[in-house]
Amino acid sequence: MKRLFSFSLAVFCLFCLLVASERRAYAYVDPGTGFMALQSLAAGLAAAGYFLRRRISALFGKKPAASTSAAKGRKPVVKTPVVAVAQVKDTRSAA
Repeated sequence: MKRLFSFSLAVFCLFCLLVASERRAYAYVDPGTGFMALQSLAAGLAAAGYFLRRRISALFGKKPAASTSAAKGRKPVVKTPVVAVAQVKDTRSAA
C-alpha cells in the first residue's frame, strides 16, 4: 500500500510539473475539439459502467441472508414438483 501511494504521488507530481511548464503552441484548437475529448471520456465511462454493471450492483445491493437450515447445520430440503401423467388409451386397431 505504501508503494502504491508513493507511486501515485510521483505520477501526480510529474503531471503537475508537465501542466505548470508552459510552451508556446503553434496550432489552433477550436472549441469543438474540447467537446469531442469530453464526449470520448463520457463514452468510455459509460462503456466501463455497462461492462461492470453486475459488480457495481453487487457493491450497492443487499447480500442474501443465510437460510435458517443452513445456519443450524442441517441440509436444506429440496422439494420437487409432482407431475401427473395422464394415461392415453391406445385407439389403434390390432390387425
